[in-house]
Amino acid sequence: MSSIEQVLDTEFYLKEVIAKGKFIRMSPTKVERVLNQIRGKSFAEASKILTFMPYKSCETINKILVSAASNAKNKYNLAKKDLIIITAFVDKGPTLKRFRPRSQGRGFRIQKPTCHITLLLSPVE
Repeated sequence: MSSIEQVLDTEFYLKEVIAKGKFIRMSPTKVERVLNQIRGKSFAEASKILTFMPYKSCETINKILVSAASNAKNKYNLAKKDLIIITAFVDKGPTLKRFRPRSQGRGFRIQKPTCHITLLLSPVE
């Protein structure tokens, strides 16, 4: 047995679970203010926070959080109550460029931002 297999077999190996949401039609800055509230919280606490916050992005972030918890259950057989959000960040995605008609035959450019949300969960030590 190699040293890498010994490390993977030990109980001290951290089992980190990741879930990503890509090409979500929201502004990264608006998503970031919600992620700042749940970073470092447990699964149950973060779920409650997302349920009662009045922002549009909370519903999408909650779906990604539930997906990460399901990944933890299926891959490592971890319970939701044991999970904590280690890392939560958002990256800027491609911007959709659209044109809106304006007066005197002009076209007004509208930019519709997208983002990629990443959540990393780990069991509580």
